[in-house]
Amino acid sequence: MPRGRAASFPQQRDAILQHAARLFAERGFAGTSMNELAGAAGISKASLYHYYEDKYRLLVAIAEGHIDRLTALVDEVTAQALAPEARLRRLIARFVDEYADAHAHHQVLVQDIKYLDAADGQRIRDKERRVVAAFAGAIAAVHPGLAAASLEKPLTMLLFGMINWMFTWFREDGRLDYDDMSRLVTAFVVGGLAQVAADEA
Repeated sequence: MPRGRAASFPQQRDAILQHAARLFAERGFAGTSMNELAGAAGISKASLYHYYEDKYRLLVAIAEGHIDRLTALVDEVTAQALAPEARLRRLIARFVDEYADAHAHHQVLVQDIKYLDAADGQRIRDKERRVVAAFAGAIAAVHPGLAAASLEKPLTMLLFGMINWMFTWFREDGRLDYDDMSRLVTAFVVGGLAQVAADEA
């Protein structure tokens, strides 16, 4: 009879994923070996293969796990009975908060998605498009004129450009904390959108 999995299997698998995300973010997927991944997780290479069959499976788990958390946040916020501007503010704040705890995962998604095969890459990009569409829809709901000018998606991509790269320079030991950044990004975007909408009117 085959041995069952230990009760700690999911926790150990997740711990390995966290270490792998950090290493991939620092060194890139191509520049990280299974030996290094095992060493970072404090286990043998043989044990690592018990949890993930290869480095590629780790990449898929990191990228897809992250985008699945983001789509879940979108679903959670859009299901709430919020006024359009409140929904947009909540979406921005929740995403900044999520990135604060998962910036390595997001960096891997941005920089290493090129290593995914066609099917995995397409599936993850489709989920990314869902997230972009939700933000574009939230912007359009607040400023219909921006949608009429077909600006809601370019503005969404500008927003993600700001959020995506914030954690390449942000330092946790600096004067501002994550709550400050969430507040500043939200105010900056909401105020900027209002100005763009006024200019386009």
